[in-house]
Amino acid sequence: MSATLREEIQQQRPFRSLEEEAALNLYRTTQLLDDQNDAFYRQYGLTSTQYNVLRILRGAGPEGLGRNDIRERLLSRMPDVTRLLDRMEEAGLVRRERSASDRRCVPTVLTGKGRSLVDELDEPVAALNQRQFGHLTPGQLYSLIETLTQIRSRLNPE
Repeated sequence: MSATLREEIQQQRPFRSLEEEAALNLYRTTQLLDDQNDAFYRQYGLTSTQYNVLRILRGAGPEGLGRNDIRERLLSRMPDVTRLLDRMEEAGLVRRERSASDRRCVPTVLTGKGRSLVDELDEPVAALNQRQFGHLTPGQLYSLIETLTQIRSRLNPE
């Protein structure tokens, strides 16, 4: 039997509410997933945010995306996407090209190295996701996805 959060953090008193217990469980689980993901991506010389950028740009195709479009699609909010892209460009993973038709537009595209790396990571990332979530049934996964979607819908100011 898995330890409850109260047992994990050695909390003696009950939580104030079910909502508090749910929130703290979500925070704790997110932190554990983040730690595991960070260690995984570090093996490939990446951060999880850099991997996210590689996936975004692969999905965007050869036209690439502008900095603000990348920022809007990132899973985690990052104020300084320019600096992130600078580091990725220095590593040879992405390239920024000023548009001939609109000089203000500077799309970022994957380099061959960036494309190879993101493609190479498809199977290892799938295996990581399987290790993290494979013990859940499809019904539990659908329920988790739906629940998290409902929570986010109340948090997004749109």
